[in-house]
Amino acid sequence: MTREQKEKLRKVLFYFVLAVIVIYLLFPFYWAIVSSLKSEAQLSMTPATLIPRDPETGEISFFTRNYRAIFANGGFVRGLINSTIVATSTTILALLTGSFAAFALGKLRFKGKAPALYVILAMTMFPQVTVLSGLYAVINALNLSARVSMIFTYLLFTLPFTTWVLTSFFRDLPNEIMQSAQVDGATPFQTFYMILLPLTAPALVTTGLLSFIQAWNEYLFALTFTSIDPSARTVPVAIQFFSGEFARQEPFGEIMAAAVMVTVPIVVLVLIFQKRIVAGLTAGAVKG
Repeated sequence: MTREQKEKLRKVLFYFVLAVIVIYLLFPFYWAIVSSLKSEAQLSMTPATLIPRDPETGEISFFTRNYRAIFANGGFVRGLINSTIVATSTTILALLTGSFAAFALGKLRFKGKAPALYVILAMTMFPQVTVLSGLYAVINALNLSARVSMIFTYLLFTLPFTTWVLTSFFRDLPNEIMQSAQVDGATPFQTFYMILLPLTAPALVTTGLLSFIQAWNEYLFALTFTSIDPSARTVPVAIQFFSGEFARQEPFGEIMAAAVMVTVPIVVLVLIFQKRIVAGLTAGAVKG
């Protein structure tokens, strides 16, 4: 084979592997969307079709009843509101507290800084189930509401992650910036709030979005803390309690429609902040 033929073969293999990976990653989302547009009869067809088709005529037929049904379901709409409140509150508190902690760990000198960082890192590795029973007992003893309980318990996992990631960004900022601010008479808080924090905006967006996604999708804590308060159920828990029109019927089409609608806010946020996210993920990758 000539050099040009080898180069063409490499390109063909590269695009083939890329196509396989893209199909593998996107097919579950495609299948969820297609399933959400099928009726119960279409979902029962064998073999399953990749495009919604009428079982009798075989013509392409899109079914929107599933989407109308989930928005007519008060539990699902209430779950969307609860998830928005809980995930947004958790993200704001995690960024607010984590940025202060990251500034101290990344720029200030004090004893025990290294052990503190290792403790924070270790907290991100604990499985949720190991602390669930203890947290449930504490929540009952304090008599907190379900929404407040979820917000503060989600911080156990979003706050260490946020602090750890932001610490590396604050550490990479030049010390000359702080020194110049001090020469101009700025206090440490003014230096943090007015100078350093705006420079970490890409990192704040990236960590904030990841924290939001984690809180938005969380299921175990939400199921436990809302067991005695169904009105506080978040979307993942609300979807679990979907019921069909008949006994023992699984409303698979409505579940897929709900899954699609739950994914939409995340996709919209990623599209809005994609430039900030890329800047945050690649910051510090190239130096010089």
